[in-house]
Amino acid sequence: MRTRASPPAASHAPMDVLRQLEDDIIFGRLAPGARLVEDAMMERYATSRHYVRRALAALERDGLVRHVANIGATVCSFTAEEVRQIYEAREMLTRQIVLMIPLPAPEALIARLEAIQAEYRREAAAPNLRRLHEINDAFHLAMLEGCGNPYLVRTAKDYMRLSLPVRATNLADGEGLQRSLREHDHMIALLRGSDAWALAQLNIEHMQASKSDYLARAAQASTLERTGTRS
Repeated sequence: MRTRASPPAASHAPMDVLRQLEDDIIFGRLAPGARLVEDAMMERYATSRHYVRRALAALERDGLVRHVANIGATVCSFTAEEVRQIYEAREMLTRQIVLMIPLPAPEALIARLEAIQAEYRREAAAPNLRRLHEINDAFHLAMLEGCGNPYLVRTAKDYMRLSLPVRATNLADGEGLQRSLREHDHMIALLRGSDAWALAQLNIEHMQASKSDYLARAAQASTLERTGTRS
């Protein structure tokens, strides 16, 4: 007599699967371009095919997963040119938004940023990558909101989301995390002054480490692929 296969004993809920898959992508545990095979994911996350498909559809809408013809779902990967184009847009948008923040900034904005930075520093002592990423984004969005234009901030948030696979892994590096903390402190200090150009430039420079790291890794992967093809 046939019996239906039982679901995994520790089956995870849809949001658990989505969160775990998202973490595995943005923190580099699943490499850019990696195939996302449903059966393997069901085993990896101890869940059902239905929940795996829901998670893949949600992350495809967010731009972290791509569906490639004749291959299936894959982790989103950017070419070097795509990364440069995304960051050109982010840098232009960020510079304009930051220049719109009145200086010296309102004390309420500075107090909010100092509170977020204090939480960021506490979390850095025993880092949880997901939480660090969330606090880091909260800091930058809070500062950008100081421009007074929610539509610009919404657009900046969209580009932050798009660039997640490029920038999130930088917080996993101890040196990168400490640099981020120092630069946040410097931003707060500049918000107390009157040099809008220095503040805008620091925000642009703050983006460069993760972009450079991603481009370097992409170049290395390309070199290895060519070498493997020729051998």
